[in-house]
Amino acid sequence: MSQLKLISRVSRVLSGAVKRSELFEINKVNTNNARTMASKGLTVENMNPNIVKLEYAVRGPLVIRAGEIEKELEKGAQKPFKRVIKANIGDAHAMGQKPITFIRQVMACLALPDLIDKGIFPEDVKQRAREILDACGGGSVGSYTASHGIELVRRRVADYIQRRDGHPAHWEDIFLSSGASTAIKNCLQLFCNDLGGKTSGVMIPIPQYPLYSASLAEYGLAQVGYYLDEEHHWGLDLRELERSLAEASATCNVRALVVINPGNPTGQVLTRDNIESIIKFAKKHGLFLFADEVYQDNVYAAGSKFHSFKKVLVELGDDYKDVELASFMSVSKGYMGECGARGGWAELRGVNAAVRAQLYKCISAMLCPNVLGQAAIDCVARPPQPGEPSYELYIKEKTDVLDSLKKRAEMIVDAFNQMQGFKCNVVQGAMYAFPRFELPPRAVAAAAAAGIPPDTFYAFRLLEETGICIVPGSGFGQRPGTYHFRTTILPQPELLREMLDIFKKFHQKFTAEYSG
Repeated sequence: MSQLKLISRVSRVLSGAVKRSELFEINKVNTNNARTMASKGLTVENMNPNIVKLEYAVRGPLVIRAGEIEKELEKGAQKPFKRVIKANIGDAHAMGQKPITFIRQVMACLALPDLIDKGIFPEDVKQRAREILDACGGGSVGSYTASHGIELVRRRVADYIQRRDGHPAHWEDIFLSSGASTAIKNCLQLFCNDLGGKTSGVMIPIPQYPLYSASLAEYGLAQVGYYLDEEHHWGLDLRELERSLAEASATCNVRALVVINPGNPTGQVLTRDNIESIIKFAKKHGLFLFADEVYQDNVYAAGSKFHSFKKVLVELGDDYKDVELASFMSVSKGYMGECGARGGWAELRGVNAAVRAQLYKCISAMLCPNVLGQAAIDCVARPPQPGEPSYELYIKEKTDVLDSLKKRAEMIVDAFNQMQGFKCNVVQGAMYAFPRFELPPRAVAAAAAAGIPPDTFYAFRLLEETGICIVPGSGFGQRPGTYHFRTTILPQPELLREMLDIFKKFHQKFTAEYSG
């Protein structure tokens, strides 16, 4: 049975359209199909087992079913709702956020250079487009660039980092990528080497962004989870890091530590003291640090402030200059939301020069990052400056986006904390809330009968009955016995209010159904 048919069957079971006993049919093997597949050179049984093991929750079964429902609605199917609300993924523009004009005007001129001389765009837009085109082979974004990105853009990223941190950054330590995810995976691949008969392991936060668990599975690396402290705003406890490392060291060689700040899916912003402790922990145990900082512009809560790992590392002094760090940034998040442009970068610090050369060699096999994505990076790294024609509009658009996200972060936390059985920490930053909720024992039993986790059972019911698509906490990891889900704060205010109102009514109905 195909995955689409499987998801459709599960969703129909959960909505009561078929008997739950029919769910067990998915485990039956079709003899004729098996006989046919035996003649194939590649089957699920003989393919790379790491790919079979890989899961990616934010684009998993619920999202597949949401897509089916959208098509059903288009064909006139009668549902108790009129549209699907995709609160499952951090795709700002898909949820109605307007693009930043300066970025789009530059990209337009690059895609169609004839626009430069039409007199319809500001002079700083045209100048930026000319500079980038001059750095491209044949003066076209249709040409390949250097494998690790256009030198002009890498230099501007270095300038951006230096302005942000107040410390020098070197363009040779920066490489561009088709989204931060690609850069992260490029670096993770470096650890695919068993040492002393043990698999290499990477520490990742629980809850975590599924890119990490999926990539570790794909590369055959050991996942070493450490729990964030939900009771203390999803903070990172040094004792928990030590516990996780000690337990994992018996079965794998722990070689790297991933930190997501601001947090995804948990929305916390680490304090400077916390970051210092993490760096000291990495130095003590010789761990390579991955600092996922793609939400660095998304900080909302009073008293919260973004501190880059690079800045804190430098300010700890020469004793820490050899700590290995790769920090990552993207144009997909922040105030930009240019997910489809696929622009990202990584900065390396303390990394052996020979290792860096091998990394760049590996990257060269992919030829080059998306060139329009590199242009978007350039616009973020060097935005319009005071006195330039695009500056005032740029500042207004940036401020409006971040102010609106701040209000929506507050709105979503307030709404969930008013629902019975819910607890939602303050969304200090990023684009998500990760509320914890209680489930009646009968709902847990119903999920067991359906053969799926309780939070997934809840999420499927929510989707089928309201059209709201979220991601169950089990897709990110959570402490045993607790139930969460991730929802974005990205729906525009009016839609978000509508979504939260629908959500409240669903939860009351669901709880009443399974209580008593």
